[in-house]
Amino acid sequence: MSASTPSAAPQEPQFTEGQPIPGAAPAPAPAKKSKLKKFLGVVALIVVAVVVKLGIGYVFNAPVRAEAGDCVKVTGEENNPEVETKGCDDKDANYKVVKVVENTFDVNACTVGEAALAQQWDADKFVLCLDPVKK
Repeated sequence: MSASTPSAAPQEPQFTEGQPIPGAAPAPAPAKKSKLKKFLGVVALIVVAVVVKLGIGYVFNAPVRAEAGDCVKVTGEENNPEVETKGCDDKDANYKVVKVVENTFDVNACTVGEAALAQQWDADKFVLCLDPVKK
Protein backbone atom coordinates (compact mmCIF):
# COMPACT_ATOMS: atom_id res chain seq x y z
CA MET A 1 0.00 0.00 0.00
CA SER A 2 1.28 3.25 -0.82
CA ALA A 3 0.91 6.28 1.20
CA SER A 4 -0.93 8.94 -0.52
CA THR A 5 -0.75 12.52 0.24
CA PRO A 6 -3.91 14.36 0.41
CA SER A 7 -4.30 16.45 -2.72
CA ALA A 8 -5.25 20.01 -2.36
CA ALA A 9 -8.14 21.36 -4.35
CA PRO A 10 -7.02 23.47 -7.27
CA GLN A 11 -7.15 27.12 -6.41
CA GLU A 12 -8.54 29.84 -8.65
CA PRO A 13 -5.88 32.32 -9.73
CA GLN A 14 -6.14 35.70 -8.07
CA PHE A 15 -6.33 38.72 -10.42
CA THR A 16 -6.62 42.35 -9.61
CA GLU A 17 -8.63 44.75 -11.69
CA GLY A 18 -6.72 46.42 -14.48
CA GLN A 19 -4.10 43.67 -14.84
CA PRO A 20 -4.11 41.60 -18.02
CA ILE A 21 -5.14 37.98 -17.76
CA PRO A 22 -2.24 35.67 -18.68
CA GLY A 23 -2.86 33.89 -21.97
CA ALA A 24 -5.81 36.11 -22.88
CA ALA A 25 -5.86 38.22 -26.03
CA PRO A 26 -5.01 41.86 -25.40
CA ALA A 27 -7.98 44.20 -25.13
CA PRO A 28 -8.56 46.33 -28.23
CA ALA A 29 -7.31 49.90 -27.98
CA PRO A 30 -10.02 52.46 -27.37
CA ALA A 31 -11.29 54.09 -30.57
CA LYS A 32 -9.13 57.07 -31.40
CA LYS A 33 -10.55 60.43 -32.34
CA SER A 34 -7.67 61.10 -34.71
CA LYS A 35 -9.81 60.50 -37.80
CA LEU A 36 -12.33 63.07 -36.59
CA LYS A 37 -9.54 65.51 -35.75
CA LYS A 38 -7.98 65.04 -39.20
CA PHE A 39 -11.35 65.57 -40.89
CA LEU A 40 -12.04 68.72 -38.88
CA GLY A 41 -8.53 69.97 -39.65
CA VAL A 42 -9.10 69.51 -43.39
CA VAL A 43 -12.47 71.26 -43.18
CA ALA A 44 -10.89 74.15 -41.26
CA LEU A 45 -8.14 74.48 -43.87
CA ILE A 46 -10.70 74.57 -46.67
CA VAL A 47 -12.73 77.26 -44.90
CA VAL A 48 -9.60 79.34 -44.26
CA ALA A 49 -8.53 78.96 -47.90
CA VAL A 50 -11.92 80.14 -49.18
CA VAL A 51 -11.97 83.11 -46.80
CA VAL A 52 -8.43 84.07 -47.75
CA LYS A 53 -9.16 83.78 -51.47
CA LEU A 54 -12.35 85.84 -51.31
CA GLY A 55 -11.21 88.20 -48.58
CA ILE A 56 -7.81 89.07 -50.01
CA GLY A 57 -9.33 89.47 -53.46
CA TYR A 58 -11.78 91.97 -52.06
CA VAL A 59 -9.16 93.84 -50.04
CA PHE A 60 -6.74 94.20 -52.96
CA ASN A 61 -9.38 94.95 -55.58
CA ALA A 62 -11.65 97.16 -53.53
CA PRO A 63 -11.70 100.81 -54.51
CA VAL A 64 -9.85 103.26 -52.31
CA ARG A 65 -12.32 105.06 -50.07
CA ALA A 66 -10.44 108.33 -49.77
CA GLU A 67 -12.18 111.41 -48.47
CA ALA A 68 -11.74 115.05 -49.46
CA GLY A 69 -8.42 116.23 -48.01
CA ASP A 70 -6.78 112.78 -48.22
CA CYS A 71 -3.75 112.19 -50.42
CA VAL A 72 -3.29 109.20 -52.71
CA LYS A 73 -0.68 107.59 -54.91
CA VAL A 74 -2.04 106.80 -58.39
CA THR A 75 0.02 104.49 -60.59
CA GLY A 76 -0.61 102.07 -63.42
CA GLU A 77 -2.33 102.43 -66.74
CA GLU A 78 -4.98 105.04 -67.40
CA ASN A 79 -7.70 102.43 -67.96
CA ASN A 80 -6.58 100.32 -64.96
CA PRO A 81 -5.05 102.63 -62.33
CA GLU A 82 -3.87 101.46 -58.94
CA VAL A 83 -4.71 103.78 -56.07
CA GLU A 84 -3.25 103.81 -52.56
CA THR A 85 -4.01 106.22 -49.74
CA LYS A 86 -0.92 108.00 -48.44
CA GLY A 87 -0.16 110.72 -45.95
CA CYS A 88 0.04 114.11 -47.66
CA ASP A 89 3.64 114.47 -46.43
CA ASP A 90 4.57 111.08 -47.96
CA LYS A 91 6.95 111.47 -50.91
CA ASP A 92 4.94 108.89 -52.91
CA ALA A 93 1.66 110.82 -52.68
CA ASN A 94 1.01 112.40 -56.06
CA TYR A 95 -2.63 113.59 -55.78
CA LYS A 96 -4.84 115.18 -53.17
CA VAL A 97 -8.58 114.42 -53.14
CA VAL A 98 -10.48 117.69 -53.39
CA LYS A 99 -13.96 116.20 -53.72
CA VAL A 100 -15.70 112.81 -53.78
CA VAL A 101 -18.79 112.43 -55.98
CA GLU A 102 -20.87 109.48 -54.75
CA ASN A 103 -23.09 107.08 -56.75
CA THR A 104 -21.58 107.75 -60.15
CA PHE A 105 -18.91 106.39 -62.42
CA ASP A 106 -18.92 109.53 -64.58
CA VAL A 107 -15.60 111.37 -64.36
CA ASN A 108 -17.30 114.47 -65.82
CA ALA A 109 -19.16 114.80 -62.50
CA CYS A 110 -16.03 116.45 -61.06
CA THR A 111 -16.41 120.20 -61.28
CA VAL A 112 -13.18 120.82 -59.35
CA GLY A 113 -9.68 119.41 -59.59
CA GLU A 114 -7.37 118.70 -62.50
CA ALA A 115 -8.03 114.96 -62.70
CA ALA A 116 -10.83 112.54 -61.94
CA LEU A 117 -10.64 108.88 -61.04
CA ALA A 118 -13.75 106.69 -61.16
CA GLN A 119 -13.87 103.80 -58.69
CA GLN A 120 -16.38 100.95 -58.66
CA TRP A 121 -16.72 97.72 -56.74
CA ASP A 122 -20.03 95.90 -56.98
CA ALA A 123 -22.72 98.51 -56.30
CA ASP A 124 -20.31 100.94 -54.62
CA LYS A 125 -19.25 103.57 -57.14
CA PHE A 126 -17.80 107.04 -56.82
CA VAL A 127 -15.41 109.48 -58.46
CA LEU A 128 -12.37 111.01 -56.78
CA CYS A 129 -11.70 114.57 -57.95
CA LEU A 130 -7.95 115.13 -57.69
CA ASP A 131 -5.34 117.88 -57.73
CA PRO A 132 -1.61 117.20 -57.95
CA VAL A 133 0.22 117.32 -54.61
CA LYS A 134 2.37 120.43 -54.37
CA LYS A 135 5.80 119.59 -53.02
